[in-house]
Amino acid sequence: MSDAAGAGAGVAGTAGARPVRLGTRASLLATTQSGHVADAVRAATGRDVELVRITTDGDVLTGPLAQLGGTGVFVAALRDALLRGECDLVVHSMKDLPTAPVEGLRIGAVPERAPVRDALCSRDGRTLAQLPPGAVVGSGSPRRVAQLLRARPDLDVRGIRGNVDTRLRKVDEGEYDAVVLAEAGLTRIGRQDRIAEVFDAAAWPTSAGQGALAVEVRTDDPFGLELAALTDADAEVTSLLERAVLRRLEAGCAAPVGITARFVPGTREQTDAGDAEGVALVAEVYALDGARSVRVEQSFARDDVSADGGREDAAAAVVAALLERGAGELADLAGSGR
Repeated sequence: MSDAAGAGAGVAGTAGARPVRLGTRASLLATTQSGHVADAVRAATGRDVELVRITTDGDVLTGPLAQLGGTGVFVAALRDALLRGECDLVVHSMKDLPTAPVEGLRIGAVPERAPVRDALCSRDGRTLAQLPPGAVVGSGSPRRVAQLLRARPDLDVRGIRGNVDTRLRKVDEGEYDAVVLAEAGLTRIGRQDRIAEVFDAAAWPTSAGQGALAVEVRTDDPFGLELAALTDADAEVTSLLERAVLRRLEAGCAAPVGITARFVPGTREQTDAGDAEGVALVAEVYALDGARSVRVEQSFARDDVSADGGREDAAAAVVAALLERGAGELADLAGSGR
């Protein structure tokens, strides 16, 4: 089922050319994100764009996300539709995109990144420190569960499924005292007023690629070359570096791992070498109960991590440091066998 997206935005469609078909999940957040990408495609190519709504296993199956195959359950149906030619590109929340490559597909663009932080949404506006002892907090992410328990071991942290509004409604109805969600999603659908607290990303690293979008295309489709204009260089550097570390770790879907990269002023040596901007990366692996963690912080010159080879070298250094400090003893990390 298709419907026109964002009528009136961007440049008018090229005469005689069929609309570009953009595959998306059907949730409010997914269609909002995809609508922004559709507007950008119109502006960059002059082609009209229509959304092709696709139902994924993650939208219909119940139970803990990790037991269903992790965030990849939201991706497989979109990728299948793209490979079958039912759409010309698909939009993913990058944090949901598995790091293993898929033959015939590639990331064609990384648009401007939204805020990367996690946010607490509570029924009465209380911060994490203000929640009463034993408060019930909802999260379906093993990483967030571990981080919550590390900060407040007294909390009753319970799994939760559903879209953003469903989770917020469970707070309003008293089933949960609070939930932790991505600030990016809340911002994109206009729910910023529900945020009681945002967690500093350096102290509370998030999922690799959180806040970023990945526009995926077929490798043999020339149209994919036109999408490069949608890429934001800053978003590409940070999000793909985070993904490189996650891929190198080979973390299982239930592994509590936080990875966040941000831009910082370059060191004196980097500045003298002509690179005045650096990238600081924090990677932390947690025990599921939050009682222990292993954290690594490293900085790199921007130019050194702006291409795949440099990112892989940086990721190898970060993962080696994590494993040397015992991260493989805390979580299911296939990469610990290196």
